[in-house]
Amino acid sequence: MFPARLFPLLAGLGLVSLTAFAEPLPGTAPLAWEGDPAARVVDSIDRYLDARMSTVVADRAGLWLDDHRDAMRARLGEILGVVDPRDPVAMRFTTAVPGNGGSSAALLARGSNFRVFAVAWNVFRGVEGEGLLLVPDGNSVADVVLVPDCDSSPEALAGIAKDAASGKAFGVRLAEAGCRVVIPVLLDRSTTNGGNPGYRHMEMSQRETWWRAAYEVGRTPTGYEIQKALAAADWLVASRPAADRDTALAIAGHGEGGRVALHAAALDPRFTSALVSGYFQPREQNWREPIDRNAFSYIRDFGDAEIATLVRGRLAIEDGAHPAGNWTDAHGAAPGSLARPEPAAVAAEIERARALMPADRKASLVSVNAATNAALGEGAWKTLAAWLGLRADRGVGSVPAMSGALPDPVARQARQYRQVLDDTQALVRSSPEKRKAFWKEKGAKTENLAAFTNSTGPLRDYFRTETVGIIPAASVPPVPQSRLLYETNGIRGYEVVLQVHDGLPAYGILVLPAGMKDGERRPVVVCQHGLEGRPTDVADPRVENSAYHRYAYRLAEQGYITFAPQNAYIGNTRFRQVLRKAQPMGLTLWSFVVRQHEVITDWLASRGDVDPRRIAFYGLSYGGKSAMRIPVWVDRYCLSICSADYNEWIWKCTSTTSPYSYLFNNEYDMPEWNLANTYNYAELSWLVCPRPFMVERGHDDGVAPDEWVAYEYARTRRQYVKLGIGDRTEIEFFDGPHTIHGVGTFAFLKRWLGTP
Repeated sequence: MFPARLFPLLAGLGLVSLTAFAEPLPGTAPLAWEGDPAARVVDSIDRYLDARMSTVVADRAGLWLDDHRDAMRARLGEILGVVDPRDPVAMRFTTAVPGNGGSSAALLARGSNFRVFAVAWNVFRGVEGEGLLLVPDGNSVADVVLVPDCDSSPEALAGIAKDAASGKAFGVRLAEAGCRVVIPVLLDRSTTNGGNPGYRHMEMSQRETWWRAAYEVGRTPTGYEIQKALAAADWLVASRPAADRDTALAIAGHGEGGRVALHAAALDPRFTSALVSGYFQPREQNWREPIDRNAFSYIRDFGDAEIATLVRGRLAIEDGAHPAGNWTDAHGAAPGSLARPEPAAVAAEIERARALMPADRKASLVSVNAATNAALGEGAWKTLAAWLGLRADRGVGSVPAMSGALPDPVARQARQYRQVLDDTQALVRSSPEKRKAFWKEKGAKTENLAAFTNSTGPLRDYFRTETVGIIPAASVPPVPQSRLLYETNGIRGYEVVLQVHDGLPAYGILVLPAGMKDGERRPVVVCQHGLEGRPTDVADPRVENSAYHRYAYRLAEQGYITFAPQNAYIGNTRFRQVLRKAQPMGLTLWSFVVRQHEVITDWLASRGDVDPRRIAFYGLSYGGKSAMRIPVWVDRYCLSICSADYNEWIWKCTSTTSPYSYLFNNEYDMPEWNLANTYNYAELSWLVCPRPFMVERGHDDGVAPDEWVAYEYARTRRQYVKLGIGDRTEIEFFDGPHTIHGVGTFAFLKRWLGTP
């Protein structure tokens, strides 16, 4: 048999045939596909998601038939990562005027009958809220948390920003009418602090870096900012004189601040009134918005209408100016856009909310009209003033006189950015204990192998439902189609297409070794390509790729049947945006890939030349990620080999100080919701257990340093050894790069699959 490296030369001399033929595999229909199979696979997932999205409002209706809104509030808090207990709050002044003493030392500005202070307040674990506090001169009649858009400032709402437009600043009107007002700053979408300041700058929105780090630890940027708003409310309530304990508490916001206000009011019953401006609309296109708004399963369970029904006080929706902008995928950032929705769409969402509300609550939701380019306008003011018992004529919006220098907005943004980013790292450091507690909570037992394997079902189920996400199992027969791709020296490669759902196929290349006898059943190795890869990279002898070395073909030379599937992580921004469409639906690309592999392995097992008990998985790079996830779900895989990917995965996805971190490149598809607190790679390997598991690792692989790999693998091996099956796991370090080595792994396959 000719070595694979000689095929192109021999084909040029006419000594071997590498021509695609029309003839199919026996028992399959002819394959009539044209065009790029990889694009077809990604497009089919996209179309499936579009179909699901078109019915999501009706599908989620069942969650709201009964009065179980408290459970849905808890679910909303989990989805947004509002799960941390807050500290007792202390408000502190952050500016001073030299030469003055007492409380006046912090005075920033004075209005007609109120004072303005620059303040900060603690939330938890070193995270602080920061912004302005407006205090009336006399007794306050109401307390308000007023949240600006992330690309605006507290000073604009207090009428003291250098570039503040003339007119009635909403915070000033509230203070003039007798309200205490806290105006927190939100992190803006500039690239000022993208990445890690002082370590490595990235030209991406600093909110996106927040999202990448927070998503992995079960938090979101919105969740952090809700907590800051709620901590401000904690202080407002706690600092009231005893005689004023029943003072009304409200929250209002515009743009991103409207998003914070809506969710905070839904989560916290203390807000008797809420005003949302420039945010409320149908949310099914959430995946097109900036990625910092991405939350796992959010759209599956909630729309803005459903969240509105969770607000226990009164809610006013102002359809005024919405923040607008476009963010491209330049420099590896995630694309996104914001624009004002059609007024009719906003009105329809408001009516949908009313329809979901109990009859006695419908009047608590009001719609406020605004001028085309207005935000927090006259209608919003009059509505909120009436609800809070304010004299509307008192809030005229005069301009406060400055007493001190404005807070440095750049330094303030840097503080806000750093505190949350540092908090994600603190959560990463505590995640091993969180995972240990999670496994205990799910009932994992480790005293012996039988106890362990019998107790990990809930952990597998949780991984499938809450991490990967489930689509229904195959709903149509596979209807296999195929055509011969090449033949040489008796080895044949066939393109194969199988159906999973109507319009959702699985595609790959089946390689049949030479010399198979009638009735003989061979073991199969499913060989999985990596990022931007194709089945031809691993299974076609005409293709030379320095990472794969045609390893599916080489294994066929040794007598194994191999199959090289096309997985969906191909197409750069294209597949990543398909993933973004999936995540708010509680799905991932793995939701589709695992169903495709179920169909593939079932079809392989049904073939008369395959031993169904010996179907192995072996993947490189993103295929190595597949090796850590797919066999957890697909039980037909009798063993798994992870090449050029096994890692201390949580560090890899979140580290702010490592050049290996996914915080610093274009792969915004890597964060997986709350994975840090549930499964690292060792835990995923334990879910492969008791099946054999192996890691292939090149010393010069840029995926991670050897130390990370060895540290995490030690946890894999210890579990196998403690269960009495240490012989079923191995790691091979070799002196080489990010590549298939094919030495120890081939021996591992031979050991567990036998010699064909």
